[in-house]
Amino acid sequence: MTSERKVRTNRANAQASTGPKTARGRSHAARNALRHALSLSVYSDPALFKELEALAREIIGTNANPEMQELARRIAEAQIDLRRVRHARHQILSQDLTDPDYESEAMLRKKSALVLHCLRRLGPSAPMPDEVMEFLSSKPQGPNKFTTIVADKARQLLALDRYERRALSRRKFAIRAFDTACRAAASKRPRMN
Repeated sequence: MTSERKVRTNRANAQASTGPKTARGRSHAARNALRHALSLSVYSDPALFKELEALAREIIGTNANPEMQELARRIAEAQIDLRRVRHARHQILSQDLTDPDYESEAMLRKKSALVLHCLRRLGPSAPMPDEVMEFLSSKPQGPNKFTTIVADKARQLLALDRYERRALSRRKFAIRAFDTACRAAASKRPRMN
């Protein structure tokens, strides 16, 4: 039996974890799923819908029954979603990799803190020491730049990974259903000897 105190505590905790309370917080949370537009169905975009239909026709052909057409559409939809996720990942990484002035948020904060420290210590009219100027003008290069970008974008990449795993899973189950339907249709056809 749960004590009355524990029940009250659980209810209080549940009330505290029901999502954002302010209009700004709710507005921000409402946009979470739209960041990469990956939560939108391929049916909502006319160009993606055309691509879906073309891919489904490649999978099944033109003169299949409606059930087989629908199963082919499910495979095509998952495949297009998978392509969209991979394209979004490529965009995130390539945009920053090609930026010669890329600087991580953490490094920008570190450089700002150093400038403020130097200004307080040396005064606003004193020149910055050479080693400080060298550090302020440094940019990540080569493997260090790639590692910095991946670390900075880890949360976004993790979200994309979840979308990709869902798309792969949907595609796998759609292919299984399609194969099962194909085998069932083949077993119903009369055999010629």
